[in-house]
Amino acid sequence: MKKNSFYFVVIILVSLTSLGYIFRTERLHLLQNEAVKVLNTDSSEVYNNDLNVDENVVSVFLPPVVTFCNEEVPLHLQSVKESMDYELVVNTYRHSRTLLILKKLNRWRTEIDTILKQEGVPLDLFYVAVAESELNNNARSHVGAMGMWQFMERTGKEYGMINNRYIDQRRDPVVATRAACKYFKRAYNRFGNWTLAAASYNMGMTGVSNRIKKQGVNSYYDLYLNRETARYVYRILAFKQILENPEQYGFNLAEDQLYEPFHYREIVLDSSVNDLIDYAKSHNTNYKELRRLNPWLNNSRDFKLVLKKGQELKIKIPIEVSLEKEKELAVLK
Repeated sequence: MKKNSFYFVVIILVSLTSLGYIFRTERLHLLQNEAVKVLNTDSSEVYNNDLNVDENVVSVFLPPVVTFCNEEVPLHLQSVKESMDYELVVNTYRHSRTLLILKKLNRWRTEIDTILKQEGVPLDLFYVAVAESELNNNARSHVGAMGMWQFMERTGKEYGMINNRYIDQRRDPVVATRAACKYFKRAYNRFGNWTLAAASYNMGMTGVSNRIKKQGVNSYYDLYLNRETARYVYRILAFKQILENPEQYGFNLAEDQLYEPFHYREIVLDSSVNDLIDYAKSHNTNYKELRRLNPWLNNSRDFKLVLKKGQELKIKIPIEVSLEKEKELAVLK
């Protein structure tokens, strides 16, 4: 009985193995036939069959007239037109980063524009900050430039910004914006136009002056420059075009998808704070939120803020704002 069962099992296994071989052979023949069909088919036909029409990549809109600080961009020059088109393409199809800039734009535009108006410089200079840091107060470059406006330590001190163990005002959006405005006004007085002033923000006034003198031209668009500065103004112009016309470049955001402006009250500090964690708690918040609203606070391991005698600073304390209050604030702005 056991012997017969053994033979029966062997017969079943052999049968299954044979069937498997037949199926695999048939499958191989089918795959070979499909491969022959593909080889005999035009490659563009195969591509088009797989392509989703909604994913078509198209060239971007290049407006016939572009201005920066009321200075017209000479798009009739082929090199200028192509450089502008290049930056529009790069920043339109760099989806995630440009999308995040659009979200942050809602948080910072009004506050920065207010300072630009107070300082008497064109509002288009806002896009310099976009090009420099993508509106990130904690941005740090590989050479040590810091903050939304990317000031180097020496330049920051030259423009009156405090930078020590406890404070780095290069990361203060208000202080850094006012310092940037001072720079732009100096550069404008030197070059006589805002485009060169903006270019010098990347290269430095001396660097731009030397190239103007050496090459015998006085327009940014006629200068031969290093790759970074040669792209710099066009990148600013591209951000201006895209951020002012997002739908035209395929960016569609609902209002509730934008980042809200910070809601806060300011307290004037005229003395040191021994423990910022306790200080935050005493004002119904926490250290994380305190740092979020005051990015100029340096990463002190002892969580202190030390001020010199006679020194004053404004520190922002978060507040909760109702929907009704938000509407009132929007009207006031």
